[in-house]
Amino acid sequence: MPTPLLLVEDDPAIAHTVVYALQREGFDVDHVLLLLREALQRVLASPRRYSALVLDLGLPDGNGLDLCRTLRRHDSALPILILSARGEEMDRVLGLELGADDYLTKPFSPRELCARVRSLLRRSALATSVPSEPPLFEHDAAGGRLRLAGHWLKLTRREYGVLHALLRRPGKVWSREQLLDAVWGDEADSTDRTVDTHVKTLRAKLRDARPDLELIVTHRGLGYSLDLPATNDGHDSRTVP
Repeated sequence: MPTPLLLVEDDPAIAHTVVYALQREGFDVDHVLLLLREALQRVLASPRRYSALVLDLGLPDGNGLDLCRTLRRHDSALPILILSARGEEMDRVLGLELGADDYLTKPFSPRELCARVRSLLRRSALATSVPSEPPLFEHDAAGGRLRLAGHWLKLTRREYGVLHALLRRPGKVWSREQLLDAVWGDEADSTDRTVDTHVKTLRAKLRDARPDLELIVTHRGLGYSLDLPATNDGHDSRTVP
């Protein structure tokens, strides 16, 4: 099925050239001589109808940048390629900052236009092919709280300190002495057994929130580490505290 594109361009000669070039490349192009408000209504009324928007900046009732800004305020992820006779750096930067994905200055080559549209669609497909995952851990530093898989953990002060330390360096093996120094400091009554006891209760609370994960790993004779699953992009799934 041809990829549907929306062209908003009020110059019939330019519009004819653009439509012809894109259709030769196999795109299904809707060209409209619309006012900004009408273009906005068409896009928002059917957000999945079009795969990209090719937008002229100089329209009868205003600047196409206003349409870019409004679409992004509506959380529209529609890829936008701007066409403009204004090629100054400030104009290009402003267009990109207001939500456009690419900017092509008139006069332009129809072949370059088609190449830019294809590139825009590839980037859009890549961005949506791997859905983003919410972070496994979230940290409220001001409140001294940690959330696992969307659930605030009910931790004691020392349990929070141990988990906070482990999260700072996932995969690092922390000795009991290192955890004592990081969490308990100079408290005279703290021993290795104190660390073991807090890790045991902390591990139980983590299992309650995510029973499918064994997050704290015991390294016999060495200490403990935090083992985080990888996300779709290959990175660990923590939120850095």
